[in-house]
Amino acid sequence: MSFGFSVGDFVAVCQLASKIRKEFVGAPSQFKAISDEVRSLSIVVEDVEVALSERDLSNKEKIELDGIAHGCRSVLHELEKTLGKYGELDSGPMNASKRTKRVWKKLKWEPDDIRELRGRIVSNVNFLNTFNSRLTREGVDKLVHHQDNQERRAIMDWLSPTDYATQQSDFIGRRQEGTGLWLINSSEFQGWLSPSKQTMFCPGIPGAGKTIITSIVVDYLWAEFNNTDVGIAYLYCNYQRQQEQSAEALLSSLLKQLSQKQPSVPMDVKNLHERHVTKGTRPSFNDVVKVLQSTTQLYSKVFIIIDALDECHVSSEERRKFLGEVFNLQVQAEVNIFATSRFVPEIMSQFEACITKTIRAEEADVLRYVNGRIPQLLRSRISKYPDLLHAVGEEVVKAVDGMFLLAQLHMDSLISKPTPGDIKRALRNLPRGIKGVDAMYDQAMKRINGQEEEYQTLATRVLSWVTHTKRPLTTAELQHACTIEIGTAELDTDFIPEVEDIVSACAGLVTVDENSQIIRWIHYTTQEYFERTWTLSIPNAQVDIATICLTYLSFNIFAAGFYSTEEDFKARLQQYTLYDYAARNWGYHTRASSLEVEEVVLSFLKSEVKLSASCQAMLADDYFMLTTPAEMRGLHVAAYFGLREAIIALFNPGYNPNSKENYGRTALSWAAGNGQEATVKLLLGADGIDVNSKDGKGRTALSWAAGNGHKAVVKLLLGADGIDVNSKDGKGRTTLWWAVATRKEAMVKLLLGADGIDVNSKDGEGRTALWWAAGTGNEAMVKLLLGAGSIDVNSKDGEGWTALSWAAMIGDEAMVKLLLGAGGIDVNYKDGEGRPALSWAAGTGNEAVVKLLLGADGIDVNSKDGEGWPALSWAAGSGNEAVVKLLLGADGIDVNSKDKHGLTALSSAAGGGYGAVVKLL
Repeated sequence: MSFGFSVGDFVAVCQLASKIRKEFVGAPSQFKAISDEVRSLSIVVEDVEVALSERDLSNKEKIELDGIAHGCRSVLHELEKTLGKYGELDSGPMNASKRTKRVWKKLKWEPDDIRELRGRIVSNVNFLNTFNSRLTREGVDKLVHHQDNQERRAIMDWLSPTDYATQQSDFIGRRQEGTGLWLINSSEFQGWLSPSKQTMFCPGIPGAGKTIITSIVVDYLWAEFNNTDVGIAYLYCNYQRQQEQSAEALLSSLLKQLSQKQPSVPMDVKNLHERHVTKGTRPSFNDVVKVLQSTTQLYSKVFIIIDALDECHVSSEERRKFLGEVFNLQVQAEVNIFATSRFVPEIMSQFEACITKTIRAEEADVLRYVNGRIPQLLRSRISKYPDLLHAVGEEVVKAVDGMFLLAQLHMDSLISKPTPGDIKRALRNLPRGIKGVDAMYDQAMKRINGQEEEYQTLATRVLSWVTHTKRPLTTAELQHACTIEIGTAELDTDFIPEVEDIVSACAGLVTVDENSQIIRWIHYTTQEYFERTWTLSIPNAQVDIATICLTYLSFNIFAAGFYSTEEDFKARLQQYTLYDYAARNWGYHTRASSLEVEEVVLSFLKSEVKLSASCQAMLADDYFMLTTPAEMRGLHVAAYFGLREAIIALFNPGYNPNSKENYGRTALSWAAGNGQEATVKLLLGADGIDVNSKDGKGRTALSWAAGNGHKAVVKLLLGADGIDVNSKDGKGRTTLWWAVATRKEAMVKLLLGADGIDVNSKDGEGRTALWWAAGTGNEAMVKLLLGAGSIDVNSKDGEGWTALSWAAMIGDEAMVKLLLGAGGIDVNYKDGEGRPALSWAAGTGNEAVVKLLLGADGIDVNSKDGEGWPALSWAAGSGNEAVVKLLLGADGIDVNSKDKHGLTALSSAAGGGYGAVVKLL
């Protein structure tokens, strides 16, 4: 998007809206709705034009209005193109002030052609109304409130589902008042705070209190810079939230937070949402980066705070990719970065030249914490033992050795002691420093095992679940998990434990986030301890979890099977809080245990109605619509979870390995799509297996595996006899297309090396994988595909667009540059409307793209479209002064070139009232 905004840009939008509005004269009645919407757009554009004449815009307002103008031009140009399907201009002379009447064809109106355009027109009307109200200072509160509570919420949730604000509230709520000031008042922190483009890195040993310190920094920044144009965004990396910590997800969360503080959603964010939400697609990594960069520019300064980089375990490459873009933001804008981590050499090497201060528990802070908890010691008898209380503070501070976590563990342990003598004895033997953490966990386990049997059983179950859960559990989910008695057919609510009892029974090893109601370990080291020791301390954990899940899913209530209404299904989810987790994960816990061929598993897989109810929760968000019955059989579900032994047990003489559920997917398809390598290998060895079997949408197992990024499975399938690597689904999309569309680089590399791969295969719209990658701005994919020897860079889609012409039309500078570097590119190709790439770039006023095209070998600067308009006429007729200057400086430019009706660029500029362009010409 160009930020060189001028009032002339908006005048051009106004004229274009007026022109298209006139073309609806005499249109069939089916077009009345969109005609009225264009009329509304034309009117509100004129209102804004009037407001612009009354006062100057700030830079921020110019950027916002430039984005709105870009969106208006884009939708109006597409509407003009769509109108061509339904009508044509009658012949005759045309001048700058009069358009001829459109003659309408007698064709049936196709509402799908218009629906998306109508939605975009309405959105732009809303954007303009909001902007205009802000200019005139009328109705601002009402409009902003409406936008914040509806459109804003939808866009923010779409950007990122992760809510770091609740985590911030929980962490800062656990802070002992007055702690952490040693960092805030330090010369290092103050030196980081004021200048721009500063980075501060704070490493620390496990348990030093890095996360609480981070929450203190965030809290301080919010208090210091509240109600200013300073942006603040923060991330808490967490070992239990791996699925939320890809580079793209972390950057999307930063974008969400910076967008939320703006008075209205930034236009670039709205445009990003608009481009993708109607198609059901997600933005590429580069899309997110570009919009994050432009959003950062809306602030005078931005603080980015990242806690526990060492817990971001998706992959070291993802972490480097994420940090690389954060550092790149700092180069381009006034960004200050604060980060914490353990002492990990790979992470530390990326912060070598930064301000550094080690985080460790300061004695004064530890003493504040201990004194805050001392009232829990000896309860009402505390005042009788002043010397003992002093000794507790002194000895705990000594033992901590920089680990705040150890202070917490020591106090938990001391509080459990019944007499002063027990406390004194414990103080003489306090485990010290980082080596003492495991010893304290061992002591906690002794306290757990020394409880009454019921509490010991409750604690064992809680620790089993928190150790092995596939995602963080809510307290409500864990309460149900702790209630189940194996073999029962109903939930007995009399046995649901209180949350306080759950936490108490675990001797302080777990805690509850008050805002999110997520139950978790008190610290990362607790998770590490149980990962090392669970086979000794809770050896039957996976068996117990799998059996509990299966017992739960076998309740009588689920004999009702699949619920056909969304209301009933949601009510079931709400009443049976463990239903969602159990349905999605029972198979994974079963595979990790020794239960695969036990009766409890096989009987459940053979129970069609209860299996159907389970599948509804398992796949409701992924594949099945809530209103469509799920007819997966045991074989399909076992394949989905990779239960290889269960599949063998389910095989009957004469079984059909290619049996399909009601969506047409086979067991091989489900196993491949879910990345179950061993199961895929088993099924590929089955007699009569059809490796190219297609589901109801025409997708094969290979298509599902590649689209979901399962490299090992794709390798297996590519080696299978008779595999069709170019098989197309119902929309003509190949496996390569799916790998490109889902941005799986490893899959694309693998497929490009497959024998017989057709890199130029076209989908139902005539678009190749290269076209799709370029059209969605995926530079990484385009680079990979351009490296394929037989790639057709000039392939046209069904409407005559090449990748280059489309990239030029939408103004994707980086993509145009990439494509121009490809061998054999046709820079003068004319699309279905007869327009070359240069014409589109000039007409939309994209100066950067025009520069690139003018520098391309063999460019024809005078190439004309179907109406005889060269690029110069398009630029002049749109009032794009900067582009006109560029074109006038091009070798061989014909300033007097005439269109079919004898009009030149000069007459077009004059007719549009663009005095500055007229002077140039």
